[in-house]
Order: sequence, then structure tokens, then C-alpha cells
Amino acid sequence: MKTKPNTQYEEKEEKEKLTTIAVPMRVKEGIQEYGLKGESYSDILERLLKSARARMIQDVLMNDEGCLTISEARAELEKKWPRSK
Repeated sequence: MKTKPNTQYEEKEEKEKLTTIAVPMRVKEGIQEYGLKGESYSDILERLLKSARARMIQDVLMNDEGCLTISEARAELEKKWPRSK
């Protein structure tokens, strides 16, 4: 007879295969600094990854490299197609 999982960890273990990763103690302590009460390392890392993905998307969308201001674009337009007077 299968018993009901007692912890969040056991629930996740049933749903997906888990792995162990080795990290230096300073990295483990750094991860702990981002943790909220009751969060597992997995929860913290998932939240940080979600935040990193959102930041990367934001950086791509807000990148102004190769862009012109409206004034610059109007000046270039005037050079290419001057208005007839």
C-alpha cells in the first residue's frame, strides 16, 4: 500500500526525478540568502531562474543598441528624401 507524501520534497520526488548537485559552501550560503521562510533550495533556485529569464527578456526588449531617436530618424529621412520647397 502506497503512503501519502509527508513533505513538499516527497511530493516533488513522486512527480519528477530528482538529482543532487555539488556546489561550494559559499554558493550554498548565497542561495540561502535568497530563501524565504519554508522554501527548499529547489524552490529558491526555481524562483531565481524565473526571475533571470524575465530579466533576460526585459533586457532584449529594452535594448536600444542600433536604435535612433526620433530626431535622428527625422534628420536621416531629410537627408535621403529632402522636402521640395
